[in-house]
Amino acid sequence: MAKTKTPPKPEVAQLTFRGQTIDLPVIIGTENEIAFNISNLRKQTGGVTLDYGYLNTGSCESSITYLDGEKGVLRYRGYPVEELAAKSRFTEVAYLLINGRMPDTKERAGWSALLNQHSMIHEDMSYFFRQFPEHAHPMAVLSAMVVSLSTFYPELSQHRPNEPEEAINFAATRLMSKLRTIAAFSYKKSIGEPFVYPRHDLKYCANFLNMMFGSPVCPYEIHPEVVKALEVLLILHADHEQNCSTSAVRLVGSARVNLYASISAGICALWGPLHGGANQMVIEMLEDIISSGKSVKEYVEDVKCSRGKTLLYGFGHRVYKTYDPRAKIIKKTCDRVLKTLKVNDRMLDVALELEALAMQDEYFTSRNLYPNVDFYSGIIYRAIGIPKEMFTVMFALGRLPGWIAQWKEAREDPRFKLQRPRQIYTGPTKRHLLPEEVSTGLVKAPRVRRQPTIQPIGPSNS
Repeated sequence: MAKTKTPPKPEVAQLTFRGQTIDLPVIIGTENEIAFNISNLRKQTGGVTLDYGYLNTGSCESSITYLDGEKGVLRYRGYPVEELAAKSRFTEVAYLLINGRMPDTKERAGWSALLNQHSMIHEDMSYFFRQFPEHAHPMAVLSAMVVSLSTFYPELSQHRPNEPEEAINFAATRLMSKLRTIAAFSYKKSIGEPFVYPRHDLKYCANFLNMMFGSPVCPYEIHPEVVKALEVLLILHADHEQNCSTSAVRLVGSARVNLYASISAGICALWGPLHGGANQMVIEMLEDIISSGKSVKEYVEDVKCSRGKTLLYGFGHRVYKTYDPRAKIIKKTCDRVLKTLKVNDRMLDVALELEALAMQDEYFTSRNLYPNVDFYSGIIYRAIGIPKEMFTVMFALGRLPGWIAQWKEAREDPRFKLQRPRQIYTGPTKRHLLPEEVSTGLVKAPRVRRQPTIQPIGPSNS
């Protein structure tokens, strides 16, 4: 009789603290990433971990995106981002991220139909746009309009533990479609032009470009190369593991708020210049180089001598320690777009010179300051005609399916709990107010005199 093999004992790490040794279960991902499960650390030792910036902290297990910063690898649901950018449309990648698989022919047609069906926003929302100040930043408008969707579509505005999958997918499709319209409307509002409503005969990206640059009397001339470039840009921004804005979506979502509120939080987090706003900062940096009259070499030397006060935007990444794989794709896309549109942009010449110089300088290479996704994306948007104030909105439009997928995955995880990080308190120990710290100007509340009760005269009615 064959002997039954004994399953291998789960691997553990050990922590010894004050004479006590505890076991920490080892979690190994499908790509052999290693994590030490410290969920019971405080209960067992009374202590917590301290990790500024969460550089060494995994907040969850996820099956959406795999990222290897050391090797420059990025995959969505296992598919290399290079392959998706070359062979897929943005809406198909969005379906992949949200639903976990690439759509078949029937699902693709149904997905497209739903996106068309929900592309309009409620007409009452147009009043919101009109109330924003002139030249309001499109990101402020975008976040406000997204959270307001919960008032127009309340069926998913409250958390229900057993919400049907169909209802969640319906809300996700609605948000995917309407964010595109809201983004285009926010731009039109910022320049004082009339809104251009979506057309059902156009695909997702072409429809967006028409709403951005068309007018009620003059449709936008849609160029296939521009549409393809926009598809690529949105795909490359679609998800990127547990970055700042994605973590914000999960964190806010852990309070069991609705999808719209969680996505609005992600939009606000993305707005920062150290996150999604970096592509706008790249353009402003290139503009500064040109306007200053300095050579690119002189600017690079200024950056090196500033000791961190002057930054080289578009270079370096928190995760990637090599050339950002998305930047390689975007650089090729940038070359094609500028060649097709016959754009001669001084800014591109400066960008190419800056990249070449930085890549030969030991100061930057030793610090892993390679071009990232923000470096060339802004130049493409500029060539298309999208102003720099809209760059972060474009980032949000691309990142939306990733946010939705992350919110949905967290919600469906049985271990999903309210996220509440700990801290190490470093303030004063217990103390009391000194006599001179006590306010002498306190006014005592006036004493209210109780009125005497008047007894009725005559026989009682009782």
